[in-house]
Amino acid sequence: MTSQTLLGKTALVTGAGTGIGKGIACELARRGAKVAIHYHSSDAGAIDTKLRIEEFGGLCMTVQADVAVRDQITRMVDNVAAELGGVDILVNNAALQLNVDWFAYTEEQYDSVMNINLKGYWQCMQAVIPYMKQQNYGRIIQISSVHGKRPTDFDPVYCMSKGGIKMLGRESAIELARYGITVNTIAPGAIDVGKFKSSHKNPSRKKFPLGRVGLPADVASLACYLASGETSFMSGSTIRLDGASMLL
Repeated sequence: MTSQTLLGKTALVTGAGTGIGKGIACELARRGAKVAIHYHSSDAGAIDTKLRIEEFGGLCMTVQADVAVRDQITRMVDNVAAELGGVDILVNNAALQLNVDWFAYTEEQYDSVMNINLKGYWQCMQAVIPYMKQQNYGRIIQISSVHGKRPTDFDPVYCMSKGGIKMLGRESAIELARYGITVNTIAPGAIDVGKFKSSHKNPSRKKFPLGRVGLPADVASLACYLASGETSFMSGSTIRLDGASMLL
């Protein structure tokens, strides 16, 4: 079992039933944190994450909420704090990617993406901050994307939301520093969450210099570092995690 560098800390991970969120939740628990596994519409993935954590003796719970709705976020955070004893770490990960063309986006679709990917992050932060202020300590980790900087041809609104997350992190780092709360952002590149085509399994080094795409475990290890006491002087940073693919 990995060294328990986060022993006794409580973490809330949004969108932890699948992909990157699942990987982060499991690794936080493996390192000793008590983990709240958030999901929205289906509990199947969250239950699977919970079972994986319990297999190695980790302590966790599942929590449901629509992160686009403030009242549901408040209820979720209050439940986590009551059950697990406060909130030390927030990982904002839940996101919506519709892959809709620039001209095809409707106002409703735009609002859905922004309300989850950006407003949802903002409101989750607002909900946990009172608990973090009480102890003059907190770690907020935001999952953005390289597409917050590099435009795509498949989902402009998703990219806009991911760019906004970076600035949300920078502004929040300034405002929350006085309370001992750090805010940092991870911008992953291509991460294999089980949805890639077979062509991505052995990608070209012309596009992926390390010869592979990322894994949820890659993001999880960085998230755990940012959640630890080793990063007390790091705040307002955005770390690109893409195996150098952005450099090509």
